[in-house]
Amino acid sequence: MIAILDYKAGNLTSVKRALDYIGSSCKVTNSHDEIRRADKVVFPGVGAAGKSMESLRELGLDKLLLELFDSQVPILGICVGLQVLFDMSQENQTACLGILPGEVRRFPEKMYSKTGDFLKIPHMGWNAVSFQNNHPVFRDIPAESEFYFVHSYYPQPANQDISAGITQYGITFTSAVAFKNLVAVQFHPEKSGKPGLRLLDNFCRWNGLS
Repeated sequence: MIAILDYKAGNLTSVKRALDYIGSSCKVTNSHDEIRRADKVVFPGVGAAGKSMESLRELGLDKLLLELFDSQVPILGICVGLQVLFDMSQENQTACLGILPGEVRRFPEKMYSKTGDFLKIPHMGWNAVSFQNNHPVFRDIPAESEFYFVHSYYPQPANQDISAGITQYGITFTSAVAFKNLVAVQFHPEKSGKPGLRLLDNFCRWNGLS
């Protein structure tokens, strides 16, 4: 069973719907016992890093996530579920989980496309991801597949070796990371059609080893 972490961060229904669609047994829960019994964990989220960390701490899920990571349980972070894995976020100067070294930064105020068009913040809509290695969770996804993004902040890993996917939006930023039993993406695979479903299916089959 796959546990979908419920920490009041929204977007849970669409994640469950996508996992149901590919035939993976899953449950939305914040029960520590149920989460510990799960084979894998999906850590989704939308909204602000500060509020997300506040909810995680209130529910004791911050410590549980660290426990699961140390226990080598396969974890998939999505959107804010990626951002709060780092040491800190510039959004409200939020101290985060610190599983991954680095920080989350806000996009520059003035960004332009290669053709000179002004780029709005948040980065919203479809954009390509160039995966950097043959990690099992990103396998068999066609090159330069597009995924759905909604975010104003982006991760900046301290160690670029964990960067598993990059995207262009005014700047080149890390849009996917992979480290030990943890994979996380800035985009929303549950809203990204066939490439997103392939990623989710790959995660459901993954044993947590690169």
